[in-house]
Amino acid sequence: MKFFMRLVFLTAMLLGLTSAGFAIALAENPALAPRTITVALDGSGDFSSIQEAVDSALKGDTVFLKAGVYAQDLTIHSKEQIKIVGAGVDKVVLSGRGQMVGVLHVGKWPYGAMDIEISDLTINEHGGHALGIFNGHRITLRQLHVKGMVFGQQVHDVRIEDCVIGGSETTGVHFSDSQALLIGNVIHDNDHGVNVTGKSSVRLERNIITRNLFEAVVISDQAKGVLINNTLVKNGGGAAFLGSSTIEASGNIVSLNKVGFLIAASSHTKTAYNTLFINSDGNYMRAGSPNVPAPELQAESDMTTDPRFVDPEHNDFRLKPDTTLLNHGTFRYLGALPPLLPPARNPQ
Repeated sequence: MKFFMRLVFLTAMLLGLTSAGFAIALAENPALAPRTITVALDGSGDFSSIQEAVDSALKGDTVFLKAGVYAQDLTIHSKEQIKIVGAGVDKVVLSGRGQMVGVLHVGKWPYGAMDIEISDLTINEHGGHALGIFNGHRITLRQLHVKGMVFGQQVHDVRIEDCVIGGSETTGVHFSDSQALLIGNVIHDNDHGVNVTGKSSVRLERNIITRNLFEAVVISDQAKGVLINNTLVKNGGGAAFLGSSTIEASGNIVSLNKVGFLIAASSHTKTAYNTLFINSDGNYMRAGSPNVPAPELQAESDMTTDPRFVDPEHNDFRLKPDTTLLNHGTFRYLGALPPLLPPARNPQ
């Protein structure tokens, strides 16, 4: 018993000394604590080069970009748990030097990147690409304005949230052999909105995908896609499910496109509680040469009713208070945006 008590006492002493030693080490060597590294074009920060700042960053560090237009490229590789934060999406622009395709690359063969978060800045394209993610894990893009393509290949746990992505002459967002979540984004004015290929697994939730020349969403090959509560409107097509893809599409509004759902016989597609309205060539089409109308593909819970957008002509896709798209299945409302509240009544 005495030996056991002595052992407990010695262990507590050792833990205390270890904790104290670690605290002293942090105080004596601040590099061990997370830092904020500032980048400023006017020389008022730690660096004027974003690349040099990122290269110097250690695990846990944040690279903060002061306002400015940065004619710089950036490659983030062999890094873990760092953040790149701009002073604001309307204040920081990364425009590239025009020396490589794309402006910002996360991960690089054969090197990777892990636990990287990029937020609050604008990224302009070069060579059609704006941002590429390669061989990375747990990459978060939040509150970005991306002008050009976002491309991901062999990446996992990618989260794209509250971003505006548009102006690509090919595709707004393209994933190949990757895993990703797109939530609350506006994807607009590209050739295609979102393209998912290979053996990818991608979930799209509460996105507005609009004014794309061709389809808002294409899922093909052996990819898996989940589309929940999206608004696909005013595109060349709504969503195309091709190849041997596996699809779940529920709670979406697909309206004012040329085609609503284009479904290949070889795909494994399940739809429920969607509303498809005024898609000029047909709400449901079977993919072929040519495509043919297939109204029999409509699920029992799908609807063909006017969503009652506030002002679709001016791209306001909120729902009016008198919409009928409330409380269907488990969905409080269909589409990406909640309905407006009815006007308050004046007390008598």
